[in-house]
Amino acid sequence: MAAARGAAALTATFDRLRAEQRKALVIYVMAGDPTLAFTRRIVPLAQAAGADIVELGYPFSDPVADGPVIQAAGQRAQPHLSGGLPAFLELVRGIRADCDVPLVAMTYYNPIFRYGERKFLADGLAAGLDGVILPDMPIDEADEWQAVCHELGIGGTFLEAPNTPDEQAGRIAQAATGFIYLVSLKGVTGSDRGFGENLRDRVARFRKLTQTPLVVGFGISTPQQAREMADLCDGAVIGSGVVSRIGDARNEAAAETAVVEYVRALRAALDAP
Repeated sequence: MAAARGAAALTATFDRLRAEQRKALVIYVMAGDPTLAFTRRIVPLAQAAGADIVELGYPFSDPVADGPVIQAAGQRAQPHLSGGLPAFLELVRGIRADCDVPLVAMTYYNPIFRYGERKFLADGLAAGLDGVILPDMPIDEADEWQAVCHELGIGGTFLEAPNTPDEQAGRIAQAATGFIYLVSLKGVTGSDRGFGENLRDRVARFRKLTQTPLVVGFGISTPQQAREMADLCDGAVIGSGVVSRIGDARNEAAAETAVVEYVRALRAALDAP
């Protein structure tokens, strides 16, 4: 039987992990950094090392949620994605031919708007995407986006921040499919930035509103930090820690080794008794 795709693949992943009493390791890589061929290789390697879900970034000229590490990765990747979103989706097809890890695109609304919302979601699902995250898509303006995600069966993930009001959190709880992304603190992505004081309360708020899995991201880089966050919810997202190892490596072979060793260490921390 073919593996489930779309939001169903994300749900199945969290259901399996819950049954195994384990937490999700979600990692982020920038598509095309440093090359498209590297991205196609590193995603299956990361899955084999223990990643449960991979967020695949698509660069944008005004990445308001991205810190300097991921902004630099986007600049390195941009020349390799001169074909735009069609080139990105072709990469997704290539990755999907090599592994079945759930793939979630993370980008910004402007490229999607220019491509066409429905067309991108339909083409993305056909290529092998399971979900999409748009950090600049406010829940109050997402009715049509949410409706198409539900219609097509692709995961529509929304970000919740430390200052999100209760009313908006309720709307996120109702709208999100796949998982809800809790931003650990105010500001942009980055490593070793500490955690928001109200994170535990925010997790408790969502537990009262929904059974949709909760993952925490932004500011998580060490295995111990990943474990601390996952203890609060259903998983942890690690982005800058992965991307920095790619950017700092002397060549692609060294980058592969660094990422695989890092993912294994994160996985071991999440699975430790």
